[in-house]
Amino acid sequence: MIPAACDYLAVDSAEAAIAALTEHGDDAKLLAGGHSLIPLMKMRLASPAMLIDIGRVTDLSGIEERDDHIAVGALCRHADIERSDVLLQHAPMLAHVASQVGDPSVRHCGTLGGSLAHGDPASDLPAAALALGATIVVRGAGGERRIDAADFFTGIFETALAADEMLTEVLVPKTHGAGWSYQKFNRRAQDWAIVAAAVQLGATPRVALVNMGPTPLRATAVEQALAAGSSAAEAAAIAAQAGDPSSDLNADADYRRHLAIVLTRRAIAAASKP
Repeated sequence: MIPAACDYLAVDSAEAAIAALTEHGDDAKLLAGGHSLIPLMKMRLASPAMLIDIGRVTDLSGIEERDDHIAVGALCRHADIERSDVLLQHAPMLAHVASQVGDPSVRHCGTLGGSLAHGDPASDLPAAALALGATIVVRGAGGERRIDAADFFTGIFETALAADEMLTEVLVPKTHGAGWSYQKFNRRAQDWAIVAAAVQLGATPRVALVNMGPTPLRATAVEQALAAGSSAAEAAAIAAQAGDPSSDLNADADYRRHLAIVLTRRAIAAASKP
């Protein structure tokens, strides 16, 4: 299907993008890689009156080590994240999960900021942000805000971003060699996850689930069980309680609950290996 007609504006700075968002409000959408927004526009699930192209904003595409965390620009492509030596050393789960997104053509166009701002519960990178305890930096007419990833996803395809704000970077804590694993179940390599589990161990275990509810979500009961010393099997047994999965052509809700238990157990076991 062809998207509805809209106006188009290309900008070359975050300030210009924010000014355009402020002017057009809810009628505007930001366009970066386009792999999240354009399909929605083709299905008429999104019909912005103004499309603001931020692909020329070059200062939001860096990956920088800063003290105890890594700052990843919102316009970093998945392929750049996948190959980043800094991330491979200090936050390897993020690099690995980026390598699991779609196919090479998607990874060379899609951006981290676009994936997070889209808020798709079936997407890979939001779960990685949750499991890593990332902080999401947004900027708008009122200045800059920092939002914990756990507070960022508010509903299906909905986030804490205001209409005049854009996501500028993601702050990922260094993992200091802690164990991690990402277990994804899908029919074909390039498909969305039917269910996936992201586990980051360490002083504070974090477990995030994909496609187990209307938002990417943390399995806090599993995290508490791990912190209390439960085994992988014991902790994973309560993973299905974390969400309220839907049924669709790929899987019914009960099958998703089963997958959540199996994949969480595998992820905890893999993350626990020396």
